[in-house]
Amino acid sequence: LAPLREGRLLLVEDLDRPFLSRALRVPDRVTAHLLGDDTPDPRLTGLLAPWHAVPGVGDPAPLAAALAHGVSPAYLREDQGGAGTALAASALTLAGHRVLGLDLARLAEDPAPAEAVRSLVREARLTGAGVVCAPLDAVCREHPGILRLLTDTPVPTILVGRAPWDASWSAAPPLLLHAPRVEPATRAALWTDAYAAPVPGTIDVDRLLSPFLLTPEQITRAAQGAARTTHLDGGVLTADHVRQGARAQNAAGLDRLARRIEPSVTWDDLVLPPDTHAQLRELTARARHRDRVLGEWGMRPGGGRGRGVSALFAGDSGTGKTMSAEVMAADLGLDLYTVDLATVIDKYVGETEKNLERIFSEAAGVNGVLLFDEADAIFGKRSDVKDAHDRYANVESAYLLQRMESFDGLAILATNLRANLDDAFTRRLDLVVDFPVPDPEQRLVLWERCLGPVLPRGKDLDLAFCAENFELAGGNIRSIAVTAAYLAADTDGPVTMPTLIHAIQREYQKLGRLTLASEFGPYLELLT
Repeated sequence: LAPLREGRLLLVEDLDRPFLSRALRVPDRVTAHLLGDDTPDPRLTGLLAPWHAVPGVGDPAPLAAALAHGVSPAYLREDQGGAGTALAASALTLAGHRVLGLDLARLAEDPAPAEAVRSLVREARLTGAGVVCAPLDAVCREHPGILRLLTDTPVPTILVGRAPWDASWSAAPPLLLHAPRVEPATRAALWTDAYAAPVPGTIDVDRLLSPFLLTPEQITRAAQGAARTTHLDGGVLTADHVRQGARAQNAAGLDRLARRIEPSVTWDDLVLPPDTHAQLRELTARARHRDRVLGEWGMRPGGGRGRGVSALFAGDSGTGKTMSAEVMAADLGLDLYTVDLATVIDKYVGETEKNLERIFSEAAGVNGVLLFDEADAIFGKRSDVKDAHDRYANVESAYLLQRMESFDGLAILATNLRANLDDAFTRRLDLVVDFPVPDPEQRLVLWERCLGPVLPRGKDLDLAFCAENFELAGGNIRSIAVTAAYLAADTDGPVTMPTLIHAIQREYQKLGRLTLASEFGPYLELLT
């Protein structure tokens, strides 16, 4: 009876009675299986995951050969967008096993996880299945005991996660492997298969999905979400439907740590020097083609660097740094997440690193553009250690340098004070983009766009004079235009030159700037 008891195929009851008088009972699930019913045990309802083999994702043969020789457990470590569960399912299928998927996030919430694991093992033994358990990160920190239960089972077990393996999680060392990402060509093919309908020839799924790092399961859900969204537009698939379905796979944890912005601007809305505009285009191309360049072409640098793209936006306030990040996010079809680094700094030792680690950890589950504002507040120059404050400040900078290098996403740092940043940090960035104060020609375009085509204008409005005489950044011009619009609405009239001059005066007061006659010229008498 020992093998039967090990798999809980036979239950011993009345344990308080003498051994030979105890009752033996066959569990209902075993009885149902013997009668030809292979419906999973009701105890596992809500815990099983529909992971299955996906052709063309990695090479399952080495893992299948190990499973055929009785090697278990195995741990597949993956990065964002990895195909760990699909590769594990393919290996089990190739080794002649059925696949039972276990959602560890749901198991962590189960009130009796040990009982659930016993039911899972029994189910696997009855059906000749192996078990794929993911994501390991959901239980490894707070519920390591669950991992010890899963790694001590008599059935083939494969765990999938992103965390490095800890030897204390199992009695015997597991087989450690790395799961590859889903390559761009395979990604598009999986999406098209899951969409289950003809895709218009004008839709380039490969290009639209290239900025996204998605698992096979997320790709399937993204295609299904896009199919549902098309019903709102007459059933016709558009590029926006593809992007919306992909963005919907983002984890929600980062929303608690950063402000999410749905991009609503385009390249045509940017007013920047040609070289700055070109650098932003190049940065977008890096984000779109990183899988091909770093993966297929093998251009990934060593030293533990990820596949991420990082850049520094340097310039005065209002010169378009945040708007440029939003335009890039819109072009890539991603959401923009902004983090004010000034709010991350904590006076207590080690807390700043913890705050940033939480942000980077949550960002690892999100396909988006991560914008760190006020970067100079924390990425400052490392200095000679003269006191404890200098020592801990240098520790923070060193930690952030390492964390930025291993980040796999698209990260943009914005600063008003480029000179304050450490040279070792800027060297590790892909691009440093300078945002100068606009010249008169650019300011005239900004005045026209900020006032817009709908706002009523007076015939005396002299925007050429404003562009030539007032050295303002785009953000200031936008603020002045809004103030002038409110003043016009209050008088129920158009925006006139006196209205605009008054709005400029209010902006100067806000900035603490003097109202000089050389700037206001003939309109100086309009000042109040």
